[in-house]
Amino acid sequence: MSDAAADRAGLAARKAALAIFSQVQRQRRPLDTQLDSLKNLPPRDAGFARALASESLRHFGALDAVVRHFVPKPLPPHKAGPATEILMLGACELLILKVAPHAAVDAANDLASADNKAVHFKSLINAVLRRIAREGEAVRAGRDTPRLNTPDWLWSRWAAQYGDNIARRIAEAHAKEAPLDITLKRTDAVHPESVPLFGLSRRVSDQARVEDLAGFADGGWWVQDVAATLPVALLGDVAGKRVIDLCAAPGGKSLQLAARGAEVTAVEMDSVRAGRIRENLERTGLNAHVVQSDVRDFQGTAPLVLLDAPCTATGTIRRHPDLPWIKSAADVTAQAAVAYDLLESAAAMVEPDGLLVFSVCSLEREEGEEQIASFLAAHPEFARVPVTAPEVFNHAEWISPQGDLRTLPCHLSEIGGMDGFYAARLRRL
Repeated sequence: MSDAAADRAGLAARKAALAIFSQVQRQRRPLDTQLDSLKNLPPRDAGFARALASESLRHFGALDAVVRHFVPKPLPPHKAGPATEILMLGACELLILKVAPHAAVDAANDLASADNKAVHFKSLINAVLRRIAREGEAVRAGRDTPRLNTPDWLWSRWAAQYGDNIARRIAEAHAKEAPLDITLKRTDAVHPESVPLFGLSRRVSDQARVEDLAGFADGGWWVQDVAATLPVALLGDVAGKRVIDLCAAPGGKSLQLAARGAEVTAVEMDSVRAGRIRENLERTGLNAHVVQSDVRDFQGTAPLVLLDAPCTATGTIRRHPDLPWIKSAADVTAQAAVAYDLLESAAAMVEPDGLLVFSVCSLEREEGEEQIASFLAAHPEFARVPVTAPEVFNHAEWISPQGDLRTLPCHLSEIGGMDGFYAARLRRL
């Protein structure tokens, strides 16, 4: 962001960013749920506030290390209020967003002045940020940034599962915001300026709002990370076949299936999210039967069943930079237990000789590989159908030794990466 744009964004935008950042850090509230607070700001202010809050979280570990270099003793929240958060946002403006020092420091002073606790630390905030403006880059350059930006609970897990080198590549991939990927309804659909990936996926270069992009209003495409399209590909030719899509929101896979000619039943428990699926179906002119139901209560069978199970979503950290800081290893265990319960229910819906595809946007083996190992050990009536390279556009590196799909954020790194996904294909014998 340019200095002029940051200056124009002003105090209101920074107050909004501070409120969002504080809610995420102190209350462990997801970033996405807090961004709704920006809708009353002018577009430029909202954009700056979103960037400031998001990038402060994306680079949290490294920024925290720089601030602690100059303020070794943590400020007491009951006395300092949001002073520490103000310092973090100021450091982000200086080191990440590259806002002019005078604008970033003055803005931090204004934020401190507006708070009855932080105001008592205004001189400290002013002095520290002036030093960061002068010395911060040198301090940051001497640190292991990817490691700092990855909490211990994640780094140790990824190193154990993938090895130190891949763990570092994953962490490096998280340093950049994910690009916008779309899936076309058909090859000749109107679409925004973009580059083809594979299948009907394209990576958008146009920076306009999604709703303003070419072809959106006409229903020619929908937003969907390229990795999220792959589980549907594992079902093969779905034309004319009945498919049950479980935990279907936000609906990208249901739209894919419908566009390929499947007879789709989309099952989603949340009423708001189910409503969004219906809206997207209407916008794109595609057909699917949307059922609001818990997977465990749904009654029905089909030859093809897809379960995109709830998970910690650690494969989507590029899009959700708050995740490493609001989740923990305990969440992995809890989510894995819920997902296994849903997997059992999904399996009961698969007709003889039918296929079940289980997927999660998680990098954690407890939510992916270990789920399937446990399931197959308990269900001899199912067998794994290994994924082949042609089915995933000849990217053999996306196939695990067991024959399952395993994409990582560092895959396709030369063109911006992709989400981390795991998927296994099973056949009922």
